[in-house]
Amino acid sequence: MEHSVVIVDNHVLLSQAIEAMINSFEKFKVLYTCKDVDDLANKFKISVKNIPAIVLIDVNMPLKDGVQITQWLVENFPKVHVMAMSAEDNDNTILKMLKAGAVGYLLKNAEKDILQRALLQLVENGFYHSKEVTDLLVNSLTDTDSNSQVTFKKNELKFMRFACSELTYKEIAEKMFLSPKTIDGYRDSLFTKLEVRNRVGLVMYAIKNKIYMP
Repeated sequence: MEHSVVIVDNHVLLSQAIEAMINSFEKFKVLYTCKDVDDLANKFKISVKNIPAIVLIDVNMPLKDGVQITQWLVENFPKVHVMAMSAEDNDNTILKMLKAGAVGYLLKNAEKDILQRALLQLVENGFYHSKEVTDLLVNSLTDTDSNSQVTFKKNELKFMRFACSELTYKEIAEKMFLSPKTIDGYRDSLFTKLEVRNRVGLVMYAIKNKIYMP
């Protein structure tokens, strides 16, 4: 199965270089590149075939920055995986993108094999985090107040702990001896119950509330 990718970056030469790199990967194909959010929105309006599995977004963009574009995508196209790309490794920038709904953060100086691994983990696990980003997330969770109004079933807690690993949803289903459809139900129910947008939000909640201890 080939997974579609769209690149949003106003640096044309860099976009073309990343496109060529991704197109050399066996399981991925770049549909098109965009220079800003308006370009992206117009492409999406033309046809549902223009909506990809993954959108790679430069953090520093004209018109709207990466945070604003990510928020727009998450609100309007929640099934699209958003991964941030940037030349900077500023902690605040990384956290802003992740809190906006990005499920990965990749530095532009990353090696080719790291990009390929990141894309594979996005489609298999729903997120990609380097060890540095994972450590940053854990260290950022200083507010330990838990929501006492939220109650969980035993299997929901078990699922949440598995979701904090690198297991795919299919592998979690096998570990819990449940069907993938049932696991999808737990995931969607927890997303709604905890008011989180994606697996990253679920992991952050689990760590913050000591449901999962890394």
